[in-house]
Amino acid sequence: MNADEQAIRTLVAEWHRATAAGDVESVLRLMADDVVFLVAGQPPMRGRRTFEKGLRGLLAAHRIASSAEVQEIEISGDLAYCWSILNVEITPASGGSKVVRSGSALSILRKQSTGAWVVVRDANLLAVA
Repeated sequence: MNADEQAIRTLVAEWHRATAAGDVESVLRLMADDVVFLVAGQPPMRGRRTFEKGLRGLLAAHRIASSAEVQEIEISGDLAYCWSILNVEITPASGGSKVVRSGSALSILRKQSTGAWVVVRDANLLAVA
């Protein structure tokens, strides 16, 4: 495994760790300002600030536990894609039933001038498990 692939795997792990910890600022550092998230049945979520608003709203009333099993990483110059199988559990902080979703996600990443990778596009096919 080369250094770029390891850096992308580390980004994926950090995303899940930071989300579980409610560390929104760390999650935001893992994406480009102009990031776009594609989710079935929803309009595209455009931009880091839009994502931040949604994540902060969700974390205000829920806990999130997630994991990803990376299936494939392909790197070409300063662009890469990462296909993962995701599992996400969303539990109301006030108690109650958790929602479990799982499925594939495909992320496109761009290498920054600093050498860090960031998510620029993400499409997920999560469904209620």
